[in-house]
Amino acid sequence: MVSTRQTAAERKVAVLAAAITEFAKSGYAGTSTEAIATRAGISQPYLFRLFGTKKELFIATHAQVGDRIIKELTTASKGLDREDAMHAMGMAYVQLMQDRELLQVQMHGYAAATSDPDIAAACRRVFEVLWFKVHDEFGFTPEMIQEFFANGMLMSVMSAINLVSVEETWAQSICPSEEKLAIMLAESKGELQSTSKSAASVS
Repeated sequence: MVSTRQTAAERKVAVLAAAITEFAKSGYAGTSTEAIATRAGISQPYLFRLFGTKKELFIATHAQVGDRIIKELTTASKGLDREDAMHAMGMAYVQLMQDRELLQVQMHGYAAATSDPDIAAACRRVFEVLWFKVHDEFGFTPEMIQEFFANGMLMSVMSAINLVSVEETWAQSICPSEEKLAIMLAESKGELQSTSKSAASVS
């Protein structure tokens, strides 16, 4: 009989998946490690054997979310010039913001960072990695870098508070309409499909 017992590495993957869901719902302070352990199908003591402390688990969870953002933006911009890369990364980020758990963990991280320097450092890592990417790889100017991060943060906040659903003039002047956002999403998916078709034709 072949054993189906998971390795510690496999358990960590399961715990991080459970942690994303639980931290997304309740944030760092409001989430219990017991709830995460239960969702992952392990005991609470074993969870602490894997990650040490609740803060270490939260930082690892936030890092996984950050790594996904970095990966998606890197994939979207591969082989493009500066202006096209900025556009492609923006479209990829719009698509990422449709994942509510990813958005929620990201925002909970910023909230927790205000009172914990270790979590703040973990949040800064994503900004640092992306800064070097757009600066070194694409040669973004300081103005373009500021625009890149400012638009990303605006999109995060807009998604979090569902600003596109507010029809008043003040709200619509800040964010794109639902129709425009839908077009942006469709364009993003279309570009990804076109890229896949092009890659397939080359191969």
